Amino acid sequence: MLFSGVSLALEAGGALHVAGPNGIGKSSLLRILAGLARPFSGELTRQGNLSLLDERLALDEHQPLGKALGFWCRIDGCAPTAHTELLGLGDLLDVPVRYLSTGQRKRAALARMIGQQSPIWLLDEPLNGLDAEGVSLLETLTHDHCTHGGIAVIASHQPFRFDGLETMQLADFAQ
Repeated sequence: MLFSGVSLALEAGGALHVAGPNGIGKSSLLRILAGLARPFSGELTRQGNLSLLDERLALDEHQPLGKALGFWCRIDGCAPTAHTELLGLGDLLDVPVRYLSTGQRKRAALARMIGQQSPIWLLDEPLNGLDAEGVSLLETLTHDHCTHGGIAVIASHQPFRFDGLETMQLADFAQ
């Protein structure tokens, strides 16, 4: 049992930063929220689709970035290059995913997440591998998502900044 007594409720426009040191259970909590793991006890209810951004890229490493994103856009019903310019990926669409840097890969995963058009974003260590410009862009995109009625849960040991962001120290619930 990683933690007990965790309770949270987020409404449209809400954002939560789940903070704490490595190994405290931030990723496990997000996996439970995503429905990928089951809680030991208690219940989880949510309304609306969600997107999960974690260390698993979910893009075919052997395909050029444009084709890898295009695969998901056919499933998600979005334009394949809808967010690539905004995320600084426009010049990389012909580059195989396996050759992208860590920050480029993170931005590619973000492009895929935005393309899903889900009202709920679960972001697991989203700042890892991003430079200062990438961090600022992600914080701005997340703020905009929430300002337009979306929900975001950010699990990170790094600071995540935007107005109205609530913080839950997961260490307070550790067993």
